[in-house]
Order: sequence, then C-alpha cells, then structure tokens
Amino acid sequence: MTKNKLFYLILMLMILNKAAFVNAQPDLTTEKTKAIPVKSFSHSDIGNPAISGTADISKDGVSVTAGGTDIWGVKDEFHFAYFEKTGDFDLVARIESLTAPHLYTKAGIMAREDLTENCRHIFFQVFPNNNPRNKNNGGFEFQYRQQKAGEMKAIYPASFTGTPEFPVAYPNTWIRLKRAGNDFTGYYSTDGKNWKPFTTYSLELPAKIYLGLAVTSHNTKESAKAIFKNIAEVKK
Repeated sequence: MTKNKLFYLILMLMILNKAAFVNAQPDLTTEKTKAIPVKSFSHSDIGNPAISGTADISKDGVSVTAGGTDIWGVKDEFHFAYFEKTGDFDLVARIESLTAPHLYTKAGIMAREDLTENCRHIFFQVFPNNNPRNKNNGGFEFQYRQQKAGEMKAIYPASFTGTPEFPVAYPNTWIRLKRAGNDFTGYYSTDGKNWKPFTTYSLELPAKIYLGLAVTSHNTKESAKAIFKNIAEVKK
C-alpha cells in the first residue's frame, strides 16, 4: 500500500469514528440509570376533562395528549400515564416538546396518592416557554396538594432579572423527581448529566403510589401534547 493510500485510509477511519461519536446517545446522567419499560404504563383521564386525553406509548417514549382545566385548586383535570410504585424512587424524563394552548399548560412528573381528582400529590412540571409567570420566570414549577380536596400550592424560586438560571429549552429540557422516605426533590437539567436541585418538600404519602407523566391543557377547548423521552430510573 502506498503512503498516499495509507494516509487516506487513516483519514477516512478518523472521519467515521468522529461521526460515530457525534451521533452516539449521551449518557443519561453521571449516575447509573435503568430505562423504564414504558410498555407497562397505564393511562387515563383524571377528573372529567371536556376533551378526553390519550397516550401513545412506544418503545422510545410516551406522547401524552390531554385536555383539562388545570392541575390546581381543589381538584384536577388532566391525562396521566403511570405505573404503581412502592417505596423510594428517582425518576428521570426528557420533555422533547410541549404545545401551548395556554400560558399555563403543564407537563411533568407526578407522584399521586390515588387516581381520584382531588387526592394528595407532588407534581414537578414545566410550562411551554419562559414567559414570566407569578414569581417563576424560568418555566419550571414544583406543586403539591397537602390534604385531600385541599388547595394546591407551589414552590417558586427567587426572583431573577435577565435570563433565569433554569430556562426550559425544548428538546433539551430534563426533569427528575426523587423520593427518599417522605422527602420529594425536583431536579432540572439541560443535558441529563448535570443536575441542579429545584426544591425539596416533605409530604407523608403512602409507600405505594401512582408515579408517572401528567399533562393538562388549561384550555377547555383545545388539547395539549407533550412528548417524553429518555424515561429512566436513577440507580444507587
């Protein structure tokens, strides 16, 4: 083999290796993870939304289409793709996209006591964009209902001026909800590797809960659609 042919062969191998590196899937997090078998998810409307929802569950993710007035106040209307979970968990998902039939359309990870419309739960979620909302101008929010049929409340970050520290940036919006005993912590990330805690809240939910992906339109005349990918559990 001539020197020129050898040079071009090495060059081609370098190009192919670089392409393989660029196209490779990034590690989900710096911690070990295990993909959730999404085929085992169930899904249903919670409450009585005027527009019924549905979930398209495929091997690479879950697409949730939902109606519903809101997940707020003393009762909820939304669509829920879920599985039953006992004990601690650490669930991760990337929200690839979220349509915006309303400024307060919501999509995120929920830990719910049961499937009634007014039960206790934790909900770490995102809005469609970064327009200012109340005290939260970053697009994320951590909500909870402490008592059955009680008013929902939310934990907001400190006020920011300029670009917030935690903007939503579809398709690179990663969320994570972790349970350790009765402590629930929401985390956010733009790459699924480097996580920052949003907040922690303690709520005495039963050991066995319904865990999954919740979406509400907040517009009774139009449904919302959220696409969740990279759904996995972080392992210790």
